[in-house]
Amino acid sequence: MIAESAMISLSMPSPIGHALGGLVVVWVADLVDGPPAGRDRLLLLYMALAAAPDLDLLVPGGHRTATHSLFAALLVFMIAAAVTGQVTRWRTATLCAAAYGSHLLLDWLGADNMPPRGIQLLWPVSDRWFISDLDLFRQTARRHFLTGPIMRENAIAVAQELAIMLPIVGLLWWARARRSRS
Repeated sequence: MIAESAMISLSMPSPIGHALGGLVVVWVADLVDGPPAGRDRLLLLYMALAAAPDLDLLVPGGHRTATHSLFAALLVFMIAAAVTGQVTRWRTATLCAAAYGSHLLLDWLGADNMPPRGIQLLWPVSDRWFISDLDLFRQTARRHFLTGPIMRENAIAVAQELAIMLPIVGLLWWARARRSRS
């Protein structure tokens, strides 16, 4: 069990799991309508966007609120649409928002034993917290993370994320490779 003092900075899942979630979103989109030219060069951006909501850990007391909301995903969509500069480039903006939104989904599916439990998905419209209670992903500790017990707990959490996410990524990689050969 994670030490009480470390529970102040918990997150679920780790940045590794979230980045893989962003990869899954993009590769599923590739299977649905085919990869456009140049999407692979944006793959790291999509993976970074999937981990980005946890940047709120840098703001005391702000974790799992504004950045973990559908409003934030919509804001990512609007910024990406503005950056592309073309109304016809909705695909890139949509993938940016979907990759960001994958973070919300994985956190909703994760374990959260520290009140308030979950994420404020509907912020700023509602201050209600949402959690699935499926506990598919373990919590990871960010405070005192270089201590033995926390490193062990985080390693177990990352191993579980990899056990869940890597088969999905592998299957998508295989399906994309097969599709590109036909």
